[in-house]
Amino acid sequence: MRLAPLPEDQWDDAVDLALSAMLPEENRNPAVAGNLLATMVRHPKLTRAFLRFNRHLLFTSSLPERLRELAVLRVADRTHCEYEWQHHVEMGREAGLSDEAIEGIRRGEASDDLDRAVIAAVDELQDDSVVSDATWTSLSAHLDERQLMDLVFTIGCYGSLAMAINTFGVLPDHDSTEER
Repeated sequence: MRLAPLPEDQWDDAVDLALSAMLPEENRNPAVAGNLLATMVRHPKLTRAFLRFNRHLLFTSSLPERLRELAVLRVADRTHCEYEWQHHVEMGREAGLSDEAIEGIRRGEASDDLDRAVIAAVDELQDDSVVSDATWTSLSAHLDERQLMDLVFTIGCYGSLAMAINTFGVLPDHDSTEER
């Protein structure tokens, strides 16, 4: 662990303001916020800005939840980000991903054209920082312009977050039971 979660006695008004972009007041404490947010609040201004963006991706994006979670899980797998994987497996299930589909994501496999295109988009952005024309065409057959934009930003955001988690050494939360 390179950056430990901020100790509880250092949580102040700046931390509370940073977390207000994502969490209700009763969850703005180290016991509930989790290791990632408790680590991120070491830099409250950055945390607040990031969480405002991430809130859009999680709650107001035009991308269907199921596709968002498929993309995030593929990012987590490709970046070897255990923390992100653990948190998003359950979110993926809640969004309609079966355990079989989740296992397929690990292998880069999917049962339909759109899911395969989303997996390809993640892989291409991870490898080359661009979605190929063929993948874009496939995605465009199913998604509108705003959904395409939300997809690219979702992949980029969660890739960036995985880099931070992995670099800072954020440990999985104690109550996470989903293992890879």
